[in-house]
Amino acid sequence: MAMNLPSHRGRGRRAPLAEINVTPLVDVMLVLLIIFMVTAPLMTAGVPVNLPDSRAKPVDQDQKPVQIALDEAGRLFVDDKPVADAQLPATLEKLAAANKERQVFLRADRKLAYAEVIRVLGELNRAGLNRVALLTVAKER
Repeated sequence: MAMNLPSHRGRGRRAPLAEINVTPLVDVMLVLLIIFMVTAPLMTAGVPVNLPDSRAKPVDQDQKPVQIALDEAGRLFVDDKPVADAQLPATLEKLAAANKERQVFLRADRKLAYAEVIRVLGELNRAGLNRVALLTVAKER
């Protein structure tokens, strides 16, 4: 007669697991990638401005330009900081004193009156900041 003796191979302690389960790691990384892809475009423009369309080529830049924005209500922003109309000449003169060759990007809402844009362009010219680019949205061809 054969006797079944208890064996320690199938029961009791298991062999250590030598593999890493990477599925949760991949899931977390994909979620983080999606979050960064959604939030990155939102960090580029601080003041919401509805820009007009244009077929112009992109502007080459050698240093960080000054960003001037006029929103739909006519409020003025210099580098995403609100500036009162009375403070604009002094602010622009301070920028020109640092570097007259600095590039200026002017973004104006398409619903804004033309006279408002010309007024800001005149102040830029008066301060000596003549490297001005009017920003638009690229039109589909």
